[in-house]
Amino acid sequence: MRLLKHLYVQVLIGLVAGIMVGYFAPAFGIEVKPLGDTFIRLIKMLITLVIFCTVSIGIAKMESLKSVGRVGMKTILYFEAVTTVALVIGLVVANLVHPGAGLNIDPKTLDTHSLSQYVAEVHTAANSSFLEEIVPNSVVGAFARGNLLQVLMFSVLFGIALSMMGRRSQFLATTVEQFGEVLMRIVEMIMKLAPLGAFGAMAFTVGRYGIGTLQQLGLLIVCFYITSILFIVLVLGTICRCVGVGLWPMLKYLREEIFIVLGTSTTESVLPRLMVKLERLGCSRTVVGLVLPTGYSFNLDGAAIYLTMTSLFIAQATNTHLSLWQQIGLLAILMLTSKGGAGVAGAALVALTATLSSHNIIPVAGITLILGIDRILNEIRAVVNLIGNAVATLVVARWEGALDLVRARAVLAGEFVPQDEVEDESKLGDQPVGDPSRAGMAHHYGNEGVIRSNHPMLEGQ
Repeated sequence: MRLLKHLYVQVLIGLVAGIMVGYFAPAFGIEVKPLGDTFIRLIKMLITLVIFCTVSIGIAKMESLKSVGRVGMKTILYFEAVTTVALVIGLVVANLVHPGAGLNIDPKTLDTHSLSQYVAEVHTAANSSFLEEIVPNSVVGAFARGNLLQVLMFSVLFGIALSMMGRRSQFLATTVEQFGEVLMRIVEMIMKLAPLGAFGAMAFTVGRYGIGTLQQLGLLIVCFYITSILFIVLVLGTICRCVGVGLWPMLKYLREEIFIVLGTSTTESVLPRLMVKLERLGCSRTVVGLVLPTGYSFNLDGAAIYLTMTSLFIAQATNTHLSLWQQIGLLAILMLTSKGGAGVAGAALVALTATLSSHNIIPVAGITLILGIDRILNEIRAVVNLIGNAVATLVVARWEGALDLVRARAVLAGEFVPQDEVEDESKLGDQPVGDPSRAGMAHHYGNEGVIRSNHPMLEGQ
């Protein structure tokens, strides 16, 4: 019964139940899809406001505005380096395994009607520049559409303005900060529905696509999942060690978010909660506010692996030969088209469509081959994106000197307990209140004792 109080256990039960329902009662599994969609919509309605409050207050409290630009530059450099590594890994694995070989698909026989919406998205994006995409026509419009980049830009400008006003902005800054705390209370209430959301989304996925689809394109699915897991363990694990924290403790710390993303197939469902957890881990609020929302558009490691692997899969399936230089050209295009997908429905498929249209060698019609399994691929793709952005935040925070490494290690090891919990012996299990390790942590952080108590949505972890 104590285990059932943990959110990650509840979400895991929801995932298993969703798989069972989708397999044994596929029609009913498809019908419960609104459970997952509604949960995601509940979170999405708060994301832009949470970003605004977090980023603007974080910047307003910074000692120097120069550090904002410095953090931004380091963030972009890191994103470009890691996503390029992910693109190359996907390319290499697809060349070694050849997941599409032997299918011998004639592109002329494929029905491209289902690609119309993605082609339309590509056409719209082609007619607008990057600056037009990042600068909204109106502030209200940016919040209403949920465009993370546009909201982030306004939040940065708002925070800088608050900082420049000094004491005159103190009342407004306090109001925005308190508003952010109210939003976190709402998120806390919504997260109680996460098991239902995971159940509905997973039941729909299994019920809609079934086992037959898995068998037909099984090699691509297995190849992508194994590559994604290896990327997490080898690449992100190495980066974690360089930062000074362990990958496994990090994954254990984010287990609830990972299960929720695995079930809902979107990282947006945990963005507010992830921001809180990274602050709790010892990252400064400003770094979290700048790096994490930006990463949702520019640091999509899972999507990078997906794009190169599926591009070569389509080429192999349609017997389209690509020379080394043509693959390098494909990689160069992907370095551009893999960015800026936040807030776009089916962003990875839109990026893939844009890439193949620009490359003009691999038939765009081949995308119809993976439409049926895109949702299945998106589950692990979203998990890699989530972990990649969490690690990116730690890297930039450490690089900037804005990461309390002692605190991070203590939190990941479960040694840092809030002051209110230290006073409650029932929450300490077998470890006595007077345990010297607890006292040492309390001495290191003074009367802070707030990792969980500052954010009620994290109670019970």
